[in-house]
Amino acid sequence: MSIILNNVSYVYGQGTPNEVKALDNINLEIKDGEFIGIIGHTGSGKSTLIQHLNGLIRATSGEIYYNGQDIYDKDYDMKEHRSKVGLVFQYPEYQLFETDVFKDVCYGPKNLGLSQKEAELRAFKALEMVGFPMDSFYRSPFDLSGGQKRRAAIAGVLAMRTEVLILDEPTAGLDPKGRDEILDLIARLHKKYNMTIILVSHSMEDVGKYADRLIVMDDGHVRFDGTPREVFKHYKELEEIGLAAPQVTYVMHELKEKGYNLNTDAITVEEAKNEILKFYKEKA
Repeated sequence: MSIILNNVSYVYGQGTPNEVKALDNINLEIKDGEFIGIIGHTGSGKSTLIQHLNGLIRATSGEIYYNGQDIYDKDYDMKEHRSKVGLVFQYPEYQLFETDVFKDVCYGPKNLGLSQKEAELRAFKALEMVGFPMDSFYRSPFDLSGGQKRRAAIAGVLAMRTEVLILDEPTAGLDPKGRDEILDLIARLHKKYNMTIILVSHSMEDVGKYADRLIVMDDGHVRFDGTPREVFKHYKELEEIGLAAPQVTYVMHELKEKGYNLNTDAITVEEAKNEILKFYKEKA
């Protein structure tokens, strides 16, 4: 299974004086089971790109294929597509609207035409998948903590039996503990269910730690596409487009410049620690 974008472009306000080209001939393949981080400065095309993946926005030109089918074919079931390619918006608690969490998570499956029983079974499973406490199933979603709201919103998408989970800044506004819990949850979903994850984030540390592949958007184009280690080697070029590498990357380069014979490829604190310990062991 995969998502393929072939020469996809999108223009906001096409034919008007305010015309803006948000995507310009994007060519990408997203393979089954990948954990992809998407980064880019504000206005780079990140959000526009991910909204194309589940059909919320239709490309001005180009094609998008899901599992070998053109999603723009007239007979293509877009409703089914959106159940398989799920999108969790930034501040996903704004997607919550029912009187209790369980009803909210049932909404998507019921909207697919499933019976009440099947919808409830899916809701139980989805809430279990995100580690949502059972004693809070019937609480109002508006009485929950920020982290619990995020879990409930993610469960609402998972209840659709999604195969690709797209998350737009899912940790925005959370404290460090809540952020780590949500990111660890997403990592578990990827590992346990081989779910394809597409994570939009402004945090270089987060994408460096969790993603297997990074896509860097810049002015509607894909500027870099590779492993985090490959992409962050271009930290000076990233700075030119308003981004940066993880802070530990800069620390390692500074130590190298001061005469420490270190591998500067470390992109997480754990990797940096191991490299520094290795250096001192070899020196001893």
